[in-house]
Amino acid sequence: MDWLGNVVFTDREITNERLELTDKDANYILGPNLTLKNCTLVLKVSARRLSLKQARFIDCTFEVKQELKNYQSWVAASLKGCRFKGRLRGCDFGHWPEYSSLPWYQHGSIEDCDFTEARLDGCRIMGSDPATLRFPKWPCFTILDPIGRSRELNSVQWPGRFGRVIIEELHTQPTPTRALTYHAPSVASRQETTEEELRAVLEKFDCIVY
Repeated sequence: MDWLGNVVFTDREITNERLELTDKDANYILGPNLTLKNCTLVLKVSARRLSLKQARFIDCTFEVKQELKNYQSWVAASLKGCRFKGRLRGCDFGHWPEYSSLPWYQHGSIEDCDFTEARLDGCRIMGSDPATLRFPKWPCFTILDPIGRSRELNSVQWPGRFGRVIIEELHTQPTPTRALTYHAPSVASRQETTEEELRAVLEKFDCIVY
């Protein structure tokens, strides 16, 4: 449905279709009461043009053609068995009902999803079990249980500003944070270090996967 520049998908089940959300002037609204199964969604819009409202995605593929930045609304969706491709920065996935009192944020979830073909930077898994997920390999790395392991992670010297800016602040992450993924080249550049220097310290911890 196209209404006043809004492209709305709601109150239906869609199976085995390819949806291209690529019109930079459109606002795409998915949900509520929307289920997509075995669909491919091509995303080439900014975060402010994409709205998820309690949509359910089952065995879907997300092809992110334009870096999706600072997008928290994944936590308003249920994601099961989905695959992600492309670049995502500052995005949150999973169950985080405290993020908003709006009803669709109470039902977010993520399980059995695959990020191995994605580039994640500053992305978090909230309130869901990261053991069911496949994270991207190096040069991305994922800190598991960052709050619970923050004291251990603070016990060593980190290169550049990484320790001061990232590690020392892990305890301030929202309580539901279960995993935190960074893209090493990007975070190294921002925190005045190198991929090699970072990896040398990452290798000391079994709570970091890469």
